[in-house]
Amino acid sequence: MAQSGREGRLHPAVGAARHHTVAHLKRHLPGFDAAPTGKSGQRSSGEVQRDLESLPLVLVACSGGPDSLALASVAAHFSRRGDLRAGAVVVDHDLQPGSAEQAERAADQCRKLGLDPVRVVTAAVERNGMGPEMAARTARYDALEEAAREVGASAVLLGHTLDDQAETVLLGLSRGSGTRSLAGMPEARELREGSGGPLVLRPLLTLRREDTHAICEAEGLSPWSDPTNEERTFRRNQVRHEVLPYLEDRLGPGISVALSRTASVLGADAELLEDLTDEALRAAAVDPAAYQAVPDSQGRVAAGLSMPALREMHRAIRRRVLARTVVGIGGESPSFERLGAMEDLLEPTGKSGPIQLAGHVAVWRCRPLPTGGRRGAAREGALIYVVTD
Repeated sequence: MAQSGREGRLHPAVGAARHHTVAHLKRHLPGFDAAPTGKSGQRSSGEVQRDLESLPLVLVACSGGPDSLALASVAAHFSRRGDLRAGAVVVDHDLQPGSAEQAERAADQCRKLGLDPVRVVTAAVERNGMGPEMAARTARYDALEEAAREVGASAVLLGHTLDDQAETVLLGLSRGSGTRSLAGMPEARELREGSGGPLVLRPLLTLRREDTHAICEAEGLSPWSDPTNEERTFRRNQVRHEVLPYLEDRLGPGISVALSRTASVLGADAELLEDLTDEALRAAAVDPAAYQAVPDSQGRVAAGLSMPALREMHRAIRRRVLARTVVGIGGESPSFERLGAMEDLLEPTGKSGPIQLAGHVAVWRCRPLPTGGRRGAAREGALIYVVTD
């Protein structure tokens, strides 16, 4: 397994995947410290075997497709070396005939690789106003988080590749998205933002899809070809099978690499903007009780932002502060148009609201209480956010 050409020579795709995975896990996985290896791929002589229970546990999200199966083989390699503990979770959405059998086949391949524990979980897809792709993604991530918490895993590893990243950037461009969306899929983040819980890691974002196919062949694995990946009704599949090949043909090879590089650059920019947004949000937050009551409100007053502070912000930061506040109280991320409508509330001659937002949130411009009515009352207006019934 994993040999190519001359006897004992590691297949280049396997070597590249292991190299990038080590670098990725050292950056993002607490407690991971891979020991140096010799030509055999085992620990160097004199290396002391660590207590297995002290090693971080990761779960590979494995569908049985070439990307996730290749990642499972890489994780199994480091588990055999004693660098980490590696298991797998297979999510069955039960959306097509035979899905349960395919999930078991994927789980069986993971077990044969030596991964432990291996879980198969069923995740029902509930639309709740979402498109089919987003609904399936939401159900999948909920199932991954639950599985990770149940077994005490520090992270879930996803097999997304450079090609997936390029597709994500193009999809973001088609929606007219901002920096965060155009930054594509992050290398690492919490499975549930702000929870302090398990991470989701993507070690293969620098590898091509052709590399994962080569890894499966070198390792003697039999990947599954998901028929839904060929359905042109899904936008991602349209980008994969039609848009990217067209761009490669017209503009020359290297488009996917360039798009992935763009995502990396914008990802660093987005991190800085998010840090600046954190600071600005803390500075702008006010107590809604210091402002006049929202007219005819049937909901719960949930947040307030100082209008003078908002006006002083750069627009790039202000819009992020406005959006973050909405999401922070349970609303949906506002559209470009709704963000503009909230900014209009900052104009002295503009309307006072309400601005209705998706997710049962409304925003009003409210004046401060009279200075005699409350000690320490604010002297300037604020945007008050209400969660509506």
